[in-house]
Amino acid sequence: MAPTTDHPGERAADDPIKLIGIRETPLSLDEVFRAVGDDAAGGTALFVGTVRNHDGGADVDELGYSCHPTAEAEMRRIAEKVAAEYPVRALAAVHRVGGLRVGDLAVVVGVSCPHRGEAFEACRKLIDDLKHEVPIWKHQKFSDGTEEWVGAC
Repeated sequence: MAPTTDHPGERAADDPIKLIGIRETPLSLDEVFRAVGDDAAGGTALFVGTVRNHDGGADVDELGYSCHPTAEAEMRRIAEKVAAEYPVRALAAVHRVGGLRVGDLAVVVGVSCPHRGEAFEACRKLIDDLKHEVPIWKHQKFSDGTEEWVGAC
């Protein structure tokens, strides 16, 4: 059977943004995966950002994220932009703030689309734009006692 764009499942959903949030509590992969579930989606892509144990050649012990009060609204604006560019069936994005340790989840985003390529592209666009545009700052503490602030995400 030849693919057709006439089927409603091949198009973006009318209201694809299912979950946007800034959280002080641990993030859940299952919550994001459930939020982007859609029977018309043939592809679902998730990105999980975790706290790593190093940065710039230095050992990281812990870090904290803080955000501007507009951060969640900016996340929604970016989500709307991604949903307008791709045939998104469902989209979710959550970011953690507060103190985190190595291995903790810092950000989880998910996108479902009719096909896998679209899902991968939309998910990458979502996380890249969130990282560059949402006013979230990272305060890293290193093993040698130094620390630094890093811009968005």
